[in-house]
Amino acid sequence: MANEEKKDFNAMLNDSKDMPKMQTITDQKSIEKYGGSRMYFAPPIAYDEIMKKVPYGKVITVGRIREYFAEKSGADFTEPITAGIFVSIAAWASDQRSEDKTPYWRTLKANGELNAKYPGGMEAQKEKLEAEGHTVIQKGRKNIRYFVKAYEKVLFDLG
Repeated sequence: MANEEKKDFNAMLNDSKDMPKMQTITDQKSIEKYGGSRMYFAPPIAYDEIMKKVPYGKVITVGRIREYFAEKSGADFTEPITAGIFVSIAAWASDQRSEDKTPYWRTLKANGELNAKYPGGMEAQKEKLEAEGHTVIQKGRKNIRYFVKAYEKVLFDLG
């Protein structure tokens, strides 16, 4: 995101934009990719609420949060683009607050990958995760990416 210091992420976090909502998609490729036509949109604050539940020493992936929302809403899947945006909004909103922080660094991308779009980038997320006992490994030579080693073993169960 650009110009983070000029944006009010807490206002964005609390703007539901007519969500939650369900939409039926008709694009056959998308239906095949996501396993159905019922697509759920969760509001930004819902992502923040889930991210706040992840305790010290545990992690969760954006994909798992999306699966949880789909299960709870009776949808086939949760819309992936807004999910990524709303997780970032939750992180930046927390960064702008002096209290009631969200441990956003515990929310990972697919396969346990760190998120470069969080406040301070991957380096800051790496420091916070390592401080909680996680091992962060680097992959790649040119396109360097970071992952939490064996993240599956410390995944938070949303129940």
